Amino acid sequence: MTHDAVWFSRPRKYGKGSRECRVCAHQAGLIRKYGLDICRQCFREKSAAIGFTKVRCVPHITVKYAECRYPEP
Repeated sequence: MTHDAVWFSRPRKYGKGSRECRVCAHQAGLIRKYGLDICRQCFREKSAAIGFTKVRCVPHITVKYAECRYPEP
């Protein structure tokens, strides 16, 4: 039995080893929220095409909560 046969002998049906990016097949840094299953690098490249917009929250010193500014359409 070779090293590869022993190392990859167990089935990968659950856990981190079973998931990968649907764009580049990378296994680390996955964004699984909303069923995206995209790594963070691919998400930065494709976020505008998917429909995500960046929201910038500016904290104020005197105000307890931050004011969020939405980008102009």
